[in-house]
Amino acid sequence: MSYLKFDKNLLINLDQSLPKEMLRTNRSGAYHCTTLVGCNTRKQHGLLVIPIEGMGNKPHVLLSSLDETVIQHGAPFNLGIHRYQGGVYSPAGHKYIREFDCEDVPRMTYRVGGVILTKEKIFISEENRILIRYTLVDAHSATTLRFRPFLAFRESNSLCVANDNINRAVEPVTNGVATCLYDGFPTLFMQFNKKAVWVDEPNWYNGIEYVKDLERGVPYCEDLWVPGYFEVPIKKGESIIFSAGTSEVNTRSLTSMYETEIASRTPRTSFFNCLKNSAKQFYIKRGDKMYLISGFPWGVVLARNTFMALPGLTLAIDHFADYEAIMHTALKALMHFVDTGETSADIAGIEHPDIPLWAIWAIQQYAKTCGLDEAREKYLQPVTQLIDYILRGGHPNLFIDSENGLLSTDGHDKAVSWMNSMLNGQPVVRRTGRLVEFNALWYNALLFAASLAEGYGDLDERRAAWLAEADKMKQPFVDTFLNESGYLYDFVDGTFAEPSVRPNMAIAIGLDYSPLDRRQRKTVLDVVTRELLTPKGLRTLSPKSYGYRPSYLGTPDEREFAMHNGPARPWLIGFYADAYLRVFGMSGVGYIDRMLIGFEDEMTEGCIGSLSQLYDGNPPYVGRGAVSHATNVAEVLRTYRSLKRLDANM
Repeated sequence: MSYLKFDKNLLINLDQSLPKEMLRTNRSGAYHCTTLVGCNTRKQHGLLVIPIEGMGNKPHVLLSSLDETVIQHGAPFNLGIHRYQGGVYSPAGHKYIREFDCEDVPRMTYRVGGVILTKEKIFISEENRILIRYTLVDAHSATTLRFRPFLAFRESNSLCVANDNINRAVEPVTNGVATCLYDGFPTLFMQFNKKAVWVDEPNWYNGIEYVKDLERGVPYCEDLWVPGYFEVPIKKGESIIFSAGTSEVNTRSLTSMYETEIASRTPRTSFFNCLKNSAKQFYIKRGDKMYLISGFPWGVVLARNTFMALPGLTLAIDHFADYEAIMHTALKALMHFVDTGETSADIAGIEHPDIPLWAIWAIQQYAKTCGLDEAREKYLQPVTQLIDYILRGGHPNLFIDSENGLLSTDGHDKAVSWMNSMLNGQPVVRRTGRLVEFNALWYNALLFAASLAEGYGDLDERRAAWLAEADKMKQPFVDTFLNESGYLYDFVDGTFAEPSVRPNMAIAIGLDYSPLDRRQRKTVLDVVTRELLTPKGLRTLSPKSYGYRPSYLGTPDEREFAMHNGPARPWLIGFYADAYLRVFGMSGVGYIDRMLIGFEDEMTEGCIGSLSQLYDGNPPYVGRGAVSHATNVAEVLRTYRSLKRLDANM
């Protein structure tokens, strides 16, 4: 039985099936995302969504969907499904679904009378092309398949409105057609592995609704262009393959192309394999550079997310070469900023003050996995440069107190940490001054850099200075952040200490090197466990703190306000688990293992096989935001692999 399998009873019930989504990517930024039943519920959904270089590398929906119709004895049975204005679903193709499973590739089984038809979808690696294989498992009479493409040709966060400016031309190509609705867009090639008849029947399909956007309080209705349809006869036992891509394909190669891609896939037969597949979906290759995208279906390449997610998305699944390639790209951009103050066009947010700290943390994880010697050889120089850069006050928004060694930053008018939601040009969570995780990461970075430099005679003087700097800030950190209630202030600005209970303290106690001793870590851990821990990670704010908003719901402004004021973040479980194991040792393994069950449950919810951006802070902890988020997948994976390594050593 497949690990990810859904039966007829669930699939034909739209209340149950529409909240479940699926995602496929191709490592070049293109993706396919929709619901299990194929009804698009977000404007970002689409069968072929690709980044366009001349349009800022933003994702654009070319092919929104492809409606299939089974024809027997002249009678059509439409397998497609769309939601139109007024909440009307038409056609109601979901009623023919019998099963969906997603072990190797997404596979849907339909039954129409005596016809049994399967549909499987796969993306071609590093190429803007999706293949769909249809197999007629059973039929008692002659059968024809009709395919009607719904075209958008728009940016994924926009909507299409019927207009007279489109290019209606449809050009014949081998076993298919090519079309391009607007200048500046790539041409879309739609082809089959056998001869297909194209019938011109141009029409706008008006008033298609996206229910998720309706719920989010954003524009949700659009018109899609359908230039006509294909018809292809199919025999019992035969498979035909449809290709949609931005270049013409040799149709004779489609079958071998499909089989080659399937052979390279890791079957989703377990929790780990689901996360491993999800991890690789965030890899982006552009030319000779590799990046990590922050999430789907909306997401960009962000510096902070890259360094935070990199260890879990690569090292935890033994993709060491990918770690090194992505780190090379990210470090190059970071060091360019260090040297020149110039930001990156490819990696957003490289200028934020905590980026050097997260970069060193990511390198520390490499050292723990691959060994200090390997890390020294590859990363000693950039770590040394970053430490010295911070010490000399090189960053324009990172300052060291010469008396106590603590770091401070100015966050009055801008978001400077991962809690970066903004309203009316101002940070929702105004964190400024001495931030708890900044200082914990800095202490950890100094001691890690010292361990990395050990044995290098020419660095002895620097190493001694780093150790002295860490020692200087150790007690001031405790005096500044640890309060009488046993937890850490989130930030301290002058004489003001922020009393809200937030999860940034979990980062401080989860790092390898912490200014807190074991007893102090435990008191903080107790508060985090009692007030922030949920089955889906740590809340961004305690329910006992002022301003708690557990659900990411409502208008865009309401959601922006709630984002870091209550909803839980799965990625924080990584630091929580590290802290728990440091406090309780091997006796804590079973507890953390049980905590992971809450994430395994999500493999069949939301975006199947992945983790959402955030979850409600209160039961039933519903997933919200981006359907698949890099840092969440990364840190759950890192925690999972850490536990397995500990189990192996028991």
